[in-house]
Amino acid sequence: MMHFDRESIEQLDKRYRVNLVNSSAGVKSANLIGTVSKAGEENAAIFSSVSHLGSSPALIGLILRPTIELERHTWQNIESTGVYTINQVSKDFVENAHYTSAKFARSQSEFVECDLASEYIEDFSAPFVRISRIKLGMQFLETIPISHNNTSLVIGQIEHLLVEDELVTNEGLIDLALAGSVGVSGLNNYFSLDNEVTLPYARPEELPKFSFKG
Repeated sequence: MMHFDRESIEQLDKRYRVNLVNSSAGVKSANLIGTVSKAGEENAAIFSSVSHLGSSPALIGLILRPTIELERHTWQNIESTGVYTINQVSKDFVENAHYTSAKFARSQSEFVECDLASEYIEDFSAPFVRISRIKLGMQFLETIPISHNNTSLVIGQIEHLLVEDELVTNEGLIDLALAGSVGVSGLNNYFSLDNEVTLPYARPEELPKFSFKG
């Protein structure tokens, strides 16, 4: 087994290090963050750092990279308008979504450049990705700075949840496999999702006889 200590990780080639550390956390969900500036300039950006923070209230977290060195259109739009969307990426438009990571000028819309149509709902000013089958309309609440690497945890509350009818089970679960949702590892490796098994709520008194003994 390969062993990297902290010092050796820091000495790795930058791209190798980014891929190694990012993929070591496993497969994350791939989402497009949709925003619009005060001037009406739409922006779409792919993220793999979206996390559920709580269900009541319904909070979602998003890690944003440093804004010191580079202009970050997503954050600038969120900060100025207070709203944004989270749109799950599925297999049928994963290539379009991936190329939103290219460094487009502020005047260029990733929706246009990457052939992703936007859509809006009444009384909500941020653009959704029309083709996405699972979409969240978010209200920005706060940012928590992470001083160790100058990133920020952006916390938002779900104002709107849009999901196709056939994807929601009787228990309220969204069938991500049926939706064709994809996960991402590293910077550019995308994975299909399959529902391997659904297990019951775990209780100590109901432990099964495990088939695998680690």
